[in-house]
Amino acid sequence: MKPVDKPGRTGALMPVEVALERLLALAESAPILDTESVPVGAGDGRVLAHDLIASLDLPPWPNSAMDGYALNLGDWSGDPLTVSQRIFAGTAPEPLAPGTCARIFTGAPIPAGADCVEMQENTVVQADGRVVFTHALRAGQNIRPKGQETTIGEVVLTAGTRLGPIEQGLAASLGCAELRVMRRVKVAVLSTGDELIEPGQPLGPGQIYNSNRIVLCSWLARMGCEVVDGGILPDDLPATRQRLGELGTVDLILSTGGVSVGEADFLGIALREEGELALWKLAIKPGKPLTCGHFRGVPVIGLPGNPASTLVTFALLARPYLLRLQGVQAVEPLKFQVPAGFVWPKPGNRREYLRGRLEQGRAVIYKNQSSGVLRSAAWAEGLVEVLEDCTLAEGDRVGFIPLSEVLG
Repeated sequence: MKPVDKPGRTGALMPVEVALERLLALAESAPILDTESVPVGAGDGRVLAHDLIASLDLPPWPNSAMDGYALNLGDWSGDPLTVSQRIFAGTAPEPLAPGTCARIFTGAPIPAGADCVEMQENTVVQADGRVVFTHALRAGQNIRPKGQETTIGEVVLTAGTRLGPIEQGLAASLGCAELRVMRRVKVAVLSTGDELIEPGQPLGPGQIYNSNRIVLCSWLARMGCEVVDGGILPDDLPATRQRLGELGTVDLILSTGGVSVGEADFLGIALREEGELALWKLAIKPGKPLTCGHFRGVPVIGLPGNPASTLVTFALLARPYLLRLQGVQAVEPLKFQVPAGFVWPKPGNRREYLRGRLEQGRAVIYKNQSSGVLRSAAWAEGLVEVLEDCTLAEGDRVGFIPLSEVLG
């Protein structure tokens, strides 16, 4: 990636990092504080409200990492050993009889007196049942010590951790039947404009189907949010005021269609009259216009209306805001560097997020990067980041954000 020396090209455009910093600060100024308990296994996508502290050692006793034979090295001179007991997982063993070994299975407790487990593949069982050990042995081998994973009082998961199958499984392994989590974020989704119509209805002149509503409602549900479908706002000021007023119990009003300064911008008028409105022109493509404000105390984020713009700005800005609102600290998605499988000869004054995928280890991009083409995202596996004022030759390194990182 080669930067082009054109200082000041971004002009009055706000860098993406600055916009994200401001949104996260807004979330931290009024975080969600209410919590609730959920059964372990029913908390997928929820945010842990308190540190999870181990109430037991894990494992609670030394156990075998292999199917094999437990013995005491001090009792073994190289001669075959008699098997004095068989120990299965879930049973309590007897102390190891001196001069013997114990048949043991994976996960079974180590008997008192044993300090070594040899895997069965390195043994030979003689006709008389005694066991020959064919390899050199060392103390502690193939034994999982008590507290190897956790010890009593240890912080296992910190508050603000977003729970998934692995985290819930870890909590279950510590005996937790319930987890205390932050309550769900309640988000109202609004679409703006008389040109929009819901799928299933006949299109009139100049009308298009509303895809952003489906994208955002589904996305928010995946994030564990409680979604309020606010429908389509007509281009009518009294109706806009009424609809916004009906949403006073939500944590966020999320609109698409943008808010401008035009005379037909009724959402913007309502926000200016009964709240606050900030219009940010971001150094990002797609998605330059972004709105932030509130209506009667309820936060409002207005995303651009073009489908790809909605996707990019929600993924990189609104989603982190919603996560931080619940106390999540790691809100930015994983991004890694890959070689570009395309040429980018013309530098831009905005950071571009191209819909792309990986082919043979290289990032390739969809042929049509128009902000109105949602199909580009359906084809893509991730967002390819091209920095401001840069050109690309094939093989140059670019940032790649997998869609799997942001879609949940």
